[in-house]
Amino acid sequence: MMRLGFLNRQGVLWLGFFALILLAWGVIFAQVAQAPVGLWGVLCTTAAAAGFFDLWAMWALMAAAMMLPTFVPALRTFVNMGAAGATRPIEAAALVMGYALVWVAGAALGAAAQMALSRAGVLAADGSSLSVWLTTALLVASGLYQLSILKAACLAKCRMPLTYFMGRWAPGLPRAFRMGAELGLICFGCCWALMALAFVGGTMNLVWMGLATLFMVLEKLPQLGRSLTRPAGFALIAAGAVLALRTLLT
Repeated sequence: MMRLGFLNRQGVLWLGFFALILLAWGVIFAQVAQAPVGLWGVLCTTAAAAGFFDLWAMWALMAAAMMLPTFVPALRTFVNMGAAGATRPIEAAALVMGYALVWVAGAALGAAAQMALSRAGVLAADGSSLSVWLTTALLVASGLYQLSILKAACLAKCRMPLTYFMGRWAPGLPRAFRMGAELGLICFGCCWALMALAFVGGTMNLVWMGLATLFMVLEKLPQLGRSLTRPAGFALIAAGAVLALRTLLT
């Protein structure tokens, strides 16, 4: 009976987790479908004058939709530890809360950047760059970061969550929340530069959001991810260089 109860609570946890992801994507789809009438369209088309907290809410919604799927391997590892009595579903929920809090804070940085760039007149209505040199800088900077030691260090921890938990695990809700926040910071270290490419693809571009989410999920897989990170970095740098060269020659 105790085992059955644990499985039931685990099922509720996963149901709530995936429901949160679906809700975030559902709200985004609904708002984009209404653009420029809907809230999403209003925020993007008036970003230069929009309130900071409105833009923050938009970026937090994007972060939930795009980054929670990348947390599945870590959450699954943590939940599986419960089979040996090491964790409880409520602690897994605290882990998710700690992770999400970091990305909510990170969303504030995205909102601040969009507000500043919009007021500078270098972003279009959909949040994409109007400046060739801004686009070039974003592409090259993201590419270089893909090749950096910090990116590699963060990815190593993301790809081996069991190793992380074995070194950091301790019982209790506060500890689970702290581990979630630490994993959130590690994930932010992995993905912030890729998220900044929203200003290339457009902050309300569903195609870009979908492709970026898929790439970040695959990049964190132990085997497949290792064959994606550096080639993507070189491709981004090359794209930035080609764009800059074309601009200089025209």
